[in-house]
Amino acid sequence: MQTNKLIIAALAAGIAGVTGFTGAALAFDLDATPREAFREGYDAYKNGDTKNALDGMGFAAEKGHRPALWKLGQIYATGDGVAEDDRKAFLLFSRIVNDYKDGDRLGSDLRFVSGAFVAIGGYYQTGIIDAMPANEVRARRFFRYAASYFRDAEAQYRLAGMYLSGQGGDENHRQAARWYKLSAGKCHVGAQAMLGRLMLEGIGVRRNTVNGLMWLSIARQERPSDADVQLLHEEAFAAAREAERAKAMALAQDWFERQNKAC
Repeated sequence: MQTNKLIIAALAAGIAGVTGFTGAALAFDLDATPREAFREGYDAYKNGDTKNALDGMGFAAEKGHRPALWKLGQIYATGDGVAEDDRKAFLLFSRIVNDYKDGDRLGSDLRFVSGAFVAIGGYYQTGIIDAMPANEVRARRFFRYAASYFRDAEAQYRLAGMYLSGQGGDENHRQAARWYKLSAGKCHVGAQAMLGRLMLEGIGVRRNTVNGLMWLSIARQERPSDADVQLLHEEAFAAAREAERAKAMALAQDWFERQNKAC
């Protein structure tokens, strides 16, 4: 897959006019390396110093430093200390995607590249107000790339949801269950809950009350404050027989003993 071509079309869809990452990137020490600039900017960010954070990370981002591009994208996407700006966030994430070439050895940058693909997929899924319409077909393509090539748990979860609902392409419950299972194995709580529900209802997989309740039990223990997960688990628990409950609890405990350290 030529990843560059995926993003070029987006830049022509109404966002190409947005320029610049931070308004003051050049105010940072020009003798600093991108890594040094990012570290100082990130330290400023942790201390609540937004201006110096944007200066340092912006300087590093201009030089193509992936962690800086990613963190700035997150800052603008969430409005963390700045005005929320999805268009600017989109361009920052796009820079990471555009600079990536298939087969690049990413090392510690893997999570930033993978996360950028997921972020771009999310923007395609929802669109950007007054800038870019939603494109579910392209969203599915980005999620599938990150799910397959980077084995990203969030991408696998999002892709599964699109297969389940038929967003961006054909509805395929078997594929939905497959991707939920892969994501669940990487400790994604949402995927664990959805996989449990599919198993209980026999959607895309053979119905299995014990394994379905097991996954819901794992999800509930991982995120006890999630009301939706709690409700799904309580309903499944109430409907199951005592022997099924006991076996599901034992399987869940065994899963935690084998996997929890990896989470």
